Amino acid sequence: MNLPAIGLGTFRLQGQPVIDSVRNALDVGYRAIDTAQIYGNEADIGEAIGASGIARGELTLTTKIWTDNLAGDKLIDSLKDSLTRLRTDHVDLTLIHWPSPGGAVPLAESLQALAEARQQGLTRAIGISNFTIALSRQARELAGGDAIATNQVEISPYLQNRKLAAYARETGLHLTSYMTLAYGKVLADPVLVEIARKHGATPAQVALAWALQLGYAVIPSSTKRENLASNLKAVDLKLDEDDMAAIAALDRGERQANPEGLAPVWD
Repeated sequence: MNLPAIGLGTFRLQGQPVIDSVRNALDVGYRAIDTAQIYGNEADIGEAIGASGIARGELTLTTKIWTDNLAGDKLIDSLKDSLTRLRTDHVDLTLIHWPSPGGAVPLAESLQALAEARQQGLTRAIGISNFTIALSRQARELAGGDAIATNQVEISPYLQNRKLAAYARETGLHLTSYMTLAYGKVLADPVLVEIARKHGATPAQVALAWALQLGYAVIPSSTKRENLASNLKAVDLKLDEDDMAAIAALDRGERQANPEGLAPVWD
């Protein structure tokens, strides 16, 4: 599948804040929304989409299967529950949210269930999230060919994930960058501030444009309508070689998402 370059992230948003975020995002032009079972906001997102009046066919919806539901006898039923909450008969992309902790559920079992979900029309495409090079390679071997639509991983100017990025480039594995703004930490970075000033842009637009120019999809989140609209304009910002080199130099391996008991041994 061809994932939209930019979508709306909804991590940590529930209730009215996520309803308003989705409503505003759709209103200013977003057509891709990313959620997950563990976010506890699928029903809110379904409500917001339903109220928007936008045809389902115009939207790209992604959800992620939580680790408790990765077993073959749980995954499809859990996805059906997600669809009920989202008020739709299918999602466009379903990801394994995190590798099964300790390999408790074999990856082959989860991928087989995802493939079955796709055959049943419950999801149009399947993918992975927070997978290392070794796990990505295994997933692609098990799923076959280009069945893995994306690997959604943390990538920001402060965590450029270069080994995984190189593997992805070499093999044609698409990457989706989450936490591209590092929880907002990069927005005050003097390098990004200066590049933004040069282009008449915002630091957020610069960070997002950087990721987009590297070929990643991005899913920034915001509860502010003006920020949502501003972030969307990153697709039109073209950074030059000096800009890209300056941002490349910011990498410091600073990871925001590294939950104990869930995170694999990173590359």
